[in-house]
Parts: sequence; C-alpha cells; structure tokens
Amino acid sequence: MANELPPALRDAAERQAGVVSSGQATAAGLSRNAIRAKVRTGRWQPLHLGVYATFSGQPGRLALLWAALLHAGPGAMLSHRTAAEVASLADEPGELVHVTIPGERRVALAAGIVIHRSARAAQAVHPVRLPPQTRIEETVLDLADAARTIDDAVGWITRALGRRLTTQARLQDALAQRPRIRWRRELTELLNPDLAGLMSALERRYQRHVERPHGLPTGARQVRSRRGDRTEYRDVLYDEFATCVELDGQFAHPSEARWRDIRRDNAVAADGGVTLRYGWLDVTARACQTAAEVDRTLRQRGFAGGRPCGPDCPVGRGPAAVKVPPSPIRRSAAAETSRRPGASAASSPASRHRSRGRDIRLRQTEAADTLGR
Repeated sequence: MANELPPALRDAAERQAGVVSSGQATAAGLSRNAIRAKVRTGRWQPLHLGVYATFSGQPGRLALLWAALLHAGPGAMLSHRTAAEVASLADEPGELVHVTIPGERRVALAAGIVIHRSARAAQAVHPVRLPPQTRIEETVLDLADAARTIDDAVGWITRALGRRLTTQARLQDALAQRPRIRWRRELTELLNPDLAGLMSALERRYQRHVERPHGLPTGARQVRSRRGDRTEYRDVLYDEFATCVELDGQFAHPSEARWRDIRRDNAVAADGGVTLRYGWLDVTARACQTAAEVDRTLRQRGFAGGRPCGPDCPVGRGPAAVKVPPSPIRRSAAAETSRRPGASAASSPASRHRSRGRDIRLRQTEAADTLGR
C-alpha cells in the first residue's frame, strides 16, 4: 500500500500511476530483499524486469505506459502512436507502447514495447507533460515519417490541425529542424503558409482519385466568378450540370465534428443540391464514396453516369437518378467567369467556353431545406 512506502518512493508512485523502478525503490531506502518480499506476498507485482506495480490487481493503461518508460530508463519518452494517444491525436490505444530514448543509449527488448532511438530526443521531449512524451509537432512528424503513404502522412497533419493541437507554423518549424524525414517535399508543400500547396495537391488528387477512375466528367478548375464587388473561385465546376465541388484546404478552423456535418450535408446535396464540399481524407481515403455522391448529383442534372472502379465501389449503384431542371440561378446568371492565371488546365475547351458565359452562383443546400421540398 502507498502508506507503507518511504516518502520519496510514495511521491514517485503517486506521480507514476503506482509504478516504480527497482532503482527508485533502493534510492528511497528499500533493500532488494524488501522488494522481493513485497513481490512474494503479492503486494507488488512485476511489470517488466526491475519495474513494479505497487498494488495488486490489473494495471490500468496509464500504469502500463509508465512501466514502459521506467523500463526504458533515463531520457525515455512516449512517442509515435502512443504519444498521439496521450495527446488526444489518436482516439484508441495501440497494441504496442512506443518509446523514444536518446540515440546513445541501448535498452533490452521487452514484450509490448517498441524502442526508437533519436539524436534529437532532448529537443523532442515536451517540457512539462507527464508521462514524458514528445511534443505534439514531433509526434505528428514521427507518424508522418513512419506512414506508408503520403495520404496517411497528411491524415496525421490534418487531424492535428483540425483538432487545434498545433499550428502550421509550429509544424513548419519542427520540420525545418529535422535533417532527414520521409515525404519532406510533399510535407513542405502542404505546410505552405498560404495553403497553395495543399490546394494544388487536393486538386490533383481529386482528378486522380475521384474523377478519372470513376468515369466522371473533367470539371473546370479555379473558375473565377464575380458577385457584386467580390471575386470568388470555384475549385471544380461542372458547368453543364450546374454543380460545383469545393475542395476545402482550411486546416485551422474546422473540427472533425464539422467535417461529419459536411459529409451529412453532402449526402443530402447529392439528392438535389448543387455544391459539394470535400477535404483531404474525402478525396483520398473516401474517394469512392465521394465519387458516388458526385455521380448521383451529376446524373440528376443530365449526366449519363460514371462507372465503379472496382467490385466494391459504390459508384452507379445508388438509387436511380431523377433528373431535375437546371437551377434557376444558373439560367439567369450574368456572364463574367474566367480562369485564374496559372490554374490547372484540366477542363475541356467546351467546358471552359461555357464557364465563361455564366456567373455561377452555387451554394451548399442545407439538409432541412432539401428535405422540405
């Protein structure tokens, strides 16, 4: 029990979720025989070699994390997927505990623990958080570096920024301090302060992952529309079908709960709306679902229909489209549209010509309005 421990060891146990190392115990005045006696009588239980829970019963998650750190020794910190867990970047605990130690140290292998060595451990550790863990920027970049695909790497960045755990500027600074990291060129582009890198990458991936493999028409890119004294740009415009797709690269303000709302609105808009909005993961991880929504919307406005990219792809397998006339706004729109200088030239000449002849005023249809028609 905690009250049976020497004061210094009791303080350590309280700070470390009831877990102590043999080194801490002997430094506080307990002999090795006393430690063995506590283990033999069941008051303590070994978690790793030289690491003990000062209680009986099943250790909780926090106790297991502390046990891994104490096993790894001085300078150890939670990192990678485990640091993401304690920082609320990951929602579920991983099967393994990831720990980073200074590059000059060596640690014996232990079940359930993955040891990483880093020459930048002193710079990577968070200055105050317990259990010791990497700074959130270091955690994000560790996970991006370990990601198998660029889409997975960007997923960690979008999640960290969407949850307001860090900022683009801080991630840029952390990236600049790393001499070696996978996906450096892509990550540097994505973290560009003006978001131009992200938007160009989103547009390329929308064409590559959504339009092309699903037989969708090629929309006009970055079509300028004049509304009053304001100039607006449409990311992807299917002018013939009065449908616009907005690719949202705004990291800083949207939460993941808002993205869930946007996906809900997208599904409703697919039954009669004119504007669909998607983010990075919609264009990459959910490309088939996104293509299915775009396909349904275009079919309602006269498109012949796309094609599934594989046996499990939902494109063309939803409810039969009911064609509706073009939006009254589209028919009466004033003409003043043109392409932004330097924008992607992926659209057809006919589509570009039509886009210049109309001022497309498209907005996302709210679910209640659509359902109430």
